[in-house]
Amino acid sequence: MDKGKYYITTAIAYTSRVPHIGNTYEAVLADAIARFRRSEGYDVYFLTGTDEHGQKIQDQARAEGIEPQAHVDNIAGEIRRIWDFMNVSYDQFIRTTDPKHMEIVQKIFKKLYEQGDIYKGYYEGYYCKPCESFFTETQVKDGKCPDCGAPVEKAREEAYFFRMSKYAARLEQYILDNPEFIQPESRKNEMLNNFIRAGLQDLCVSRTSFSWGVPVDFDPGHVVYVWIDALSNYVTALGFDPDGNHGELYKKYWPADVHLIGKDILRFHTIYWPIMLMALGEPLPKQVFGHPWLLFGEDKMSKSKGNVVYAEQLVKLFGVDATRYYMLHEMPFAADGSFTYELLISRYNADLANILGNLVSRTHAMTKKYFGGVVPAPTCPDAIDDDLKATAAAAIEKAVACMTDLHVADALDEIWALLRRSNKYIDETTPWVLAKSEETKERLGTVLYNLLESIRIAAALLTPFLPETGARIRSQLNLPEEAIDGLTWGGTAAGTALGEAETLFARIDEKAKAEEIAAVMAPPAEEKPAVEEEPENVALIGIEDFEKVQLKVAKVVACEPVPKAKKLLKLTVELAGKERTVVSGIAKWYKPEDLVGHSVVIVANLQPVTLRGVESCGMILAADAAEDDVRVIFADGIPSGSSIH
Repeated sequence: MDKGKYYITTAIAYTSRVPHIGNTYEAVLADAIARFRRSEGYDVYFLTGTDEHGQKIQDQARAEGIEPQAHVDNIAGEIRRIWDFMNVSYDQFIRTTDPKHMEIVQKIFKKLYEQGDIYKGYYEGYYCKPCESFFTETQVKDGKCPDCGAPVEKAREEAYFFRMSKYAARLEQYILDNPEFIQPESRKNEMLNNFIRAGLQDLCVSRTSFSWGVPVDFDPGHVVYVWIDALSNYVTALGFDPDGNHGELYKKYWPADVHLIGKDILRFHTIYWPIMLMALGEPLPKQVFGHPWLLFGEDKMSKSKGNVVYAEQLVKLFGVDATRYYMLHEMPFAADGSFTYELLISRYNADLANILGNLVSRTHAMTKKYFGGVVPAPTCPDAIDDDLKATAAAAIEKAVACMTDLHVADALDEIWALLRRSNKYIDETTPWVLAKSEETKERLGTVLYNLLESIRIAAALLTPFLPETGARIRSQLNLPEEAIDGLTWGGTAAGTALGEAETLFARIDEKAKAEEIAAVMAPPAEEKPAVEEEPENVALIGIEDFEKVQLKVAKVVACEPVPKAKKLLKLTVELAGKERTVVSGIAKWYKPEDLVGHSVVIVANLQPVTLRGVESCGMILAADAAEDDVRVIFADGIPSGSSIH
């Protein structure tokens, strides 16, 4: 049944670095919603992609010694590869360096300028490079960005501005008239009270301090700033044209049914973007959903905290669908979710191996044993069957209702309620007892039919979330792929021969998996950044903690590159008459001859670690002197073996 169009988008991923699982979650979440909607009968168009312009990109490319386009090509390729192996079923992957996107961005900018919504001026304030945002002096806290905590720089430059205040009252009324526009509800109140009603500042929409961006074609030296460039991808991807010559996709799918974004960029999508659309005379998206974050324990994932986890690592450890299940199940609708390996293993064993995997395995095995692997006919019903059927009907109805409201974790809970009820049904009906007598064989066939039927319904509901698992269940039970729309009890055909059995999720040995996690999650030496991000909220330590660290002066007696590791140097140092090897990621800043003969400070009691086949017994101290500038701390003139206090 065709239920009409459904246009869903993710925020486009910034190509500064490969995304961790917190970023990957958004793509998986959007995919589950898109797949569910398709299964309901909607004509779905699913857009994702990459945001590829900005000063940060230009600076990173310069540090790497490559052109910005080469840098973004590499990262965008990695992001798309991750989306693909996570089974993200997007219809289009847009890049903001796509020529057609850039052309339309220029036309949008020019139209807004010509109609007086954009004007030229000067910006003077504090600039945060990671956020690519300007802030006033009152917004800056202790010289740091109020959003991410990074240091800000005072800047003044010629720029174009968008007259946000012109549309503020109209936007406020739209939000009030459309209560579903901003979700969850708490986010709506935040946008209204903290930003719109507090008074909107005109928005800086061009830059002159860097060149990696969409050029303002009527004013050389200016590039279109991120807000217009990145946000407009949602319409340029569909063939929007400011002159009104829209493509067929735009005519069909706009306005978007939902923009799925992280809660940290809600302001841009619920204030800046709607106002741009108002100025262009275009309809606003129906809903912007600011999903919460997936935290590591109780902390936001950050390289500086050493708690970043990548989807590819989890897939190696647990598989794609187990990783997807954890992401989708552990994220509440309006509160941050939590990631821990312990909880992931617990969910894997309890939910996937025991409840789901065991149900499919037991049902398949009993059908094979008692009926030769052929689906029996349900010819002997009993009152006890009614509750299982009612649970299946409720699972369909409630899962659809949950997904309509984007309560994805709750939808999974409804599916697992059916799986739990099915396992309980086995205990209640005791098929192994029924199999002992020919007189109860007909009842046994009905029981197994009911179990196969409940699994069929669960598989159909489950497939949008765990597509590989859904396909494997259908293969074992020889079931056709089914849509959720029209899903009712009784669809399994008696007489169907089952497929081959396989284990869906083998139970995990926690101790063995912990050892595997330690090996897989250790970052490859060549990928470990030599310069760490600025630590956030560094914890204070006591003198007893500091005394545990042995800082010693050591003399470098030999040094050479580590084979096949362009960032690593192998140093042989002499420490109080004894030699040891230390591997350091400083090859970008120092040649071996720069170090030999000098004395350095090392952490002497660091646990040895093997990097690229070389055992490193210590760590050299170095300073992050400036952006992309690392300086080794030399201690020439101090005797080898001296302690640093």
